[in-house]
Amino acid sequence: MLDDLFAQLRTATAPAEIEALQNGIWQLWLSTGDAALDKELEAGMRAMQAGDHTLAIAHFTQIILLNPDVTEAWNKRATARYLRGEYRASLADIAETLRREPRHFGALWGQAGIFQQLGEYRRALRVVGRLSAICPHLPGLQERQFSLREQLEDGGLLE
Repeated sequence: MLDDLFAQLRTATAPAEIEALQNGIWQLWLSTGDAALDKELEAGMRAMQAGDHTLAIAHFTQIILLNPDVTEAWNKRATARYLRGEYRASLADIAETLRREPRHFGALWGQAGIFQQLGEYRRALRVVGRLSAICPHLPGLQERQFSLREQLEDGGLLE
């Protein structure tokens, strides 16, 4: 089912269709198949929404300790660490997310954003290129590519 959704995402052009496909993919990613882990994931997301990033990280870490193959626990912990300003730790969790699910558009979008914030525009542009292969018509993608190319040109870094 996940592969089918990604195949459709690759060819989708309408923003509403892209959003619906992404939501379908997120629903699959957010289900671990284990009720206790699902509750832990939900608790972590609630803590993150409430702004308690430390508690959120604790919930996501617990899931990772119990089952390190739960991709979304790595991704959500990356998000919580990002929100705390822990960019390098967030990038490490994003790397684990992408090791488990290389098509994780949320992790890729976040990774590109962190690289951009850190001034690593060439790396950010490469990540955006990976995103483009997954969902070429993702809203905001072309603008981000343009912005990154401009930043590289302004810095004299674009060959």
